[in-house]
Amino acid sequence: MTPFQNASAWIDAENAQDPNSETHQSNSYPKELLYSNRMYERLMDFYPNASEEVQIASKAQHICRWKMPRESYPMDRVGYLKWREELKKFHAQTTAKILEKAGYSSVFIDRVSFLIEKKLLKKDSETQLLEDVICLVFLEYYFDAFVQKHDREKMKNIILKTWNKMSENGHQEALKINFSDANLQLIKDSLGL
Repeated sequence: MTPFQNASAWIDAENAQDPNSETHQSNSYPKELLYSNRMYERLMDFYPNASEEVQIASKAQHICRWKMPRESYPMDRVGYLKWREELKKFHAQTTAKILEKAGYSSVFIDRVSFLIEKKLLKKDSETQLLEDVICLVFLEYYFDAFVQKHDREKMKNIILKTWNKMSENGHQEALKINFSDANLQLIKDSLGL
């Protein structure tokens, strides 16, 4: 097997240990394994020529996330931001160990870590590509649950923040998602379209 195949299998094996599950099309999956698969599939659909570094970063974006629960940090804005920063480092370090075992060079591993930590967003084309994919996966698979949990004004804010992180290509792709009529209208209202 190639280093990529080994690394992918090992990332999947880690994510398959998630004790949280999510149902999709009547089947139950470990939550982060399902997320990882959605990220990789969306990346390859959106940008099939993505580098191996971006492909691995997409699969490992949430690797072992359940080991660092949100509740382990103060439940305020500062706590949330600290959790997000430390999560990125945790995901990058967890992935780096797998890539070392797979035989990747330190240059390759550093690049994957750079991408997972989302450095130089808007300036680095591959960081931007990964962010587009994160936003597209959120909008396609997780947006509906957010709409049911939050009021309209909060949702407008979430939509604007998501939109502002994306590139123009990401925007065009997002508008192709099969949203419900109500959710599509909410997005258009939020963006003034």
